[in-house]
Amino acid sequence: MRKQFKVESLKFKVKKRLTLRAILFMLFTIHCSLFTASADEITSRAALVMEASTGRILFAKNPTLKLPPASTTKLVTAMVVLDRAQLNDTVTISEKAAKVPTLKETRFKEGEAVSVETLLSAALIRSANDAAFALAEAVASSEEKFVELMNKKVVAIGASDTKFINTTGLPGSGQRTTAYDLAKIMRHALKYPVIKEIIGTKETEISTNGGRTISLENTNRLLWSDEGAVGGKTGYTRAARHCFTYAGQRNGETVIVALLGAPSRTVLWNEAERLEVKGFEVISSNEQPVVYFTRADYEKSLKSSPWRSGRGDKVQSSRVKRYSKDKAKIIKASSTKRLKTVRVKNKAKLSAKGNKKTKDARIARGQNNGSKG
Repeated sequence: MRKQFKVESLKFKVKKRLTLRAILFMLFTIHCSLFTASADEITSRAALVMEASTGRILFAKNPTLKLPPASTTKLVTAMVVLDRAQLNDTVTISEKAAKVPTLKETRFKEGEAVSVETLLSAALIRSANDAAFALAEAVASSEEKFVELMNKKVVAIGASDTKFINTTGLPGSGQRTTAYDLAKIMRHALKYPVIKEIIGTKETEISTNGGRTISLENTNRLLWSDEGAVGGKTGYTRAARHCFTYAGQRNGETVIVALLGAPSRTVLWNEAERLEVKGFEVISSNEQPVVYFTRADYEKSLKSSPWRSGRGDKVQSSRVKRYSKDKAKIIKASSTKRLKTVRVKNKAKLSAKGNKKTKDARIARGQNNGSKG
């Protein structure tokens, strides 16, 4: 009877141990499923949440995917201006600046005299393109020279995957950033008290030196709904879709959210709010951050720009390693080999097209100038 009791006891212990393992496995599976589902709900092409005090990544989707920045560009425009100009400096709106596409209600007229502070408010609160262009001309004599300063600025703050071709964020070949870089840009911009104050302003009125008054209402809707709002900068073009970088504060902590390529403004606000909450949860519970990649988005980027994007995506494996060192949990990683294959195929296609175009051009030139083919 004693031996039987021991055997039964052993059976019970083994059964108990297996049951506990099974329960732990089930809980782990459910947790991962829920987390993956939560991550997959982010429909923006790229997103990232960063702890402002340390620069630590709290959550990310496609953090290194190169995408158009739209008007979030103006944060860098503002930083470069403040590095080189005084707020009370006067700027005269040039003919070129007056013709830059912008909102009708905020348009400045050729010959108007406006302060640097006024133009910064128009550019950051209402995304006035003519204001950004006028500031560039005032600081560097031309937009081209000012853009060189912008690109030096982003390199200096560690946003090495970002490149600008204009001061406004209007569409153009080669203009790009990443969610990771955009969060870095916002983090650095918050160190400028003037920028922080302007992007946190809901509504204001600005005036030209001639006395004309313009009313401004911030494009950032979260200033009205989030009690802990610090401020942010929106952006939109057809190519970039809806973009946003935002800072929120809670219990002495500040998180920065960066979103690129959201399908609509409604989605943009919703995802920004959810990611902000997620960021604070990771900080308070000391969770392991999650970084994940969606192959479809990277491949789409490769197809649309096989040369530029190919170079960037080729180093993706090293990026993943870097996030791993930051103790981030990679739940979805695209295959670098697969990306490289797509890049090579696209390169071959591009080369074939290029050869055909060159041949056609030679034939055309031969027909036009009378030379033999």
